Amino acid sequence: MTPRLRLLGLQILVAVITLGLWQFFATVPIFGVTVLPPFFFSNPVEVGAHVYDLFAGGKIWMHLWITLKESIYAFVFGSALGVATGFWFARKPLVAAVFDPYVKMINALPRIVLGPIFTLWFGLGIWSKVALGITLVFFIVFFNVYQGVREVSPTILANVRMLGMNERQLMRHVYWPSALSWMFSSLHTSVGFAVVGAVVGEYLGSAAGLGYLIQIAEGNFEVAGVFAGMFVLVVFVIAIDVLVSLVERRLLVWRPATADARP
Repeated sequence: MTPRLRLLGLQILVAVITLGLWQFFATVPIFGVTVLPPFFFSNPVEVGAHVYDLFAGGKIWMHLWITLKESIYAFVFGSALGVATGFWFARKPLVAAVFDPYVKMINALPRIVLGPIFTLWFGLGIWSKVALGITLVFFIVFFNVYQGVREVSPTILANVRMLGMNERQLMRHVYWPSALSWMFSSLHTSVGFAVVGAVVGEYLGSAAGLGYLIQIAEGNFEVAGVFAGMFVLVVFVIAIDVLVSLVERRLLVWRPATADARP
């Protein structure tokens, strides 16, 4: 068995054991007491049945599509702004110094507070959710790209300048490759935050989306529905993250494997 298959087997084993323990403690009384009361925790069988009903009925697809659009827009716009601003600040130390306290101030704001404000500005449509997602994605990408550009070795810069590289060539052959690894590292985190922004925005006010389904299930005290929505959300994020990993492998083929890399 290859190391990759062994790792996959261990990951599946953890999931099976976790679900098995959940099912056991939610359905089998111990000394007359159910450790995980069904009203509060439901159980994997009921959650699985609820997920099946969502997909079999077909209503989940519209909600998935709306959340996907919101997440993609937030991810793309937030990442693009983060990359551009990160490069700009890293290449303009005076600009970075002037705006540094304001960036930290805005980043310190709880994003949940901005949700109602964006709803007032952009309405209950997708753009209030996109705006909230952008605020989550932007700072993650910005700080990583900013640090990646600043991490370029002064010795390398001095050598390439001696060889006659202009600013455009420096950007393409030195700064961009240096920032790319940092950027993709942040993008993996940003995927989840883009979805979080979309779902939280839907939870605060919407008529469709995964956040809306979870909010409706919670309002009706359907614990199985809440867990079903969370399960679909997790699979949704993992699928997007896999796509980001495929793009990363394609663009970073030049990067040498790390010492602890697995085949």
